[in-house]
Amino acid sequence: MSTAITVPEDLWEGDNEGVITAWLVDDGSQVSQGDLVAEVMVEKAQYEIEAPAAGRLAIAKQEDEVVAKGTTIASLDD
Repeated sequence: MSTAITVPEDLWEGDNEGVITAWLVDDGSQVSQGDLVAEVMVEKAQYEIEAPAAGRLAIAKQEDEVVAKGTTIASLDD
């Protein structure tokens, strides 16, 4: 089973897009629920994204890619 990691709809105010500035975990690594996995910057403000579940990280969006709220940036496989 796979769990999507998405940019939370309430991560920042407004409809601005963000940019993935860093992956804090390597593709294919095992993560635990609540681990910080990525950083997204929106208008000079940095936001952190946590793993919603435990699993092996499969990155879908790379650093410097533009993302909107609700965008799936990675998945976690059991």
